[in-house]
Amino acid sequence: MSDQDSKQIDDENMAFASGVAAFEAREFAQALRFLTPLAEKGEAEAQHRCAIMWQNGLGIVANAEKAASLMHAAAEQGHALAQHGLGFMYMEGECVQQNGEEAVKWFKLAAEQGLVGSLTTLAMLYDEGKIVEKDPEEARRLYKLAGF
Repeated sequence: MSDQDSKQIDDENMAFASGVAAFEAREFAQALRFLTPLAEKGEAEAQHRCAIMWQNGLGIVANAEKAASLMHAAAEQGHALAQHGLGFMYMEGECVQQNGEEAVKWFKLAAEQGLVGSLTTLAMLYDEGKIVEKDPEEARRLYKLAGF
């Protein structure tokens, strides 16, 4: 690895850390400046955080298409929180056309990674018979996996 490559990685790590810190401090416009170039390069966490900002108009005018695109890109890379977020987008019809099957697909992928929110959401869906066929036994199994 050349010194130039090493410097670029250091710069990207610094931009990522700065972007996350700005996001956590609710300085969304600044977070976007740091994270957008990384999201464009395919960094899943940056894509997820940028998607949230685009979805909710945080530091920028909301843009459902960009939010969905970035959330999907991060979810496709196996980012559990993005998979969960994409599941909600499909479940609620927010930023994408409502699609129960797609919602369940993404919740299941996140749940397979142990994401408690997805396990709980799926359990509630099976418990209530929403989107999926009512299955109290599956609901209990998922609640138990989620720690309830």
